Amino acid sequence: QVQRVESGGGLVQTGGLLKPSCAASGLPAGYSLGWFRQNPGKERAFVAAITSRRDRNTYSDPVKGRFTISRDSAKNTVYLQMNSLKTEDTAIYYCVAVRVWSPKLMQTTPHWDYWGQGTQVTVSS
Repeated sequence: QVQRVESGGGLVQTGGLLKPSCAASGLPAGYSLGWFRQNPGKERAFVAAITSRRDRNTYSDPVKGRFTISRDSAKNTVYLQMNSLKTEDTAIYYCVAVRVWSPKLMQTTPHWDYWGQGTQVTVSS
């Protein structure tokens, strides 16, 4: 049984920053972690991922240079540092996890085994 609980969302103005986090319970070591986001009526979109055995992160084009993903392995927690926020970043952000990471499939929804319930991020002008 794996549970993932997001926190740290909220309402900020354009140019502001947020750092949501996601703590997992019952998740074994060695899992890759990531973030997706979604607005109502739209498809879930890949945001970022961090592997458990690689020294590199992966980001979607819209967030490159502004977002940074990190993890605390001891706490099974993943973070998403979001800087220079734009109104188009407004979405529900979901944390995800998978045991076997694939660089070819990581940007697709079916690749990830575990999903959190989401935290709302709203960016206003």
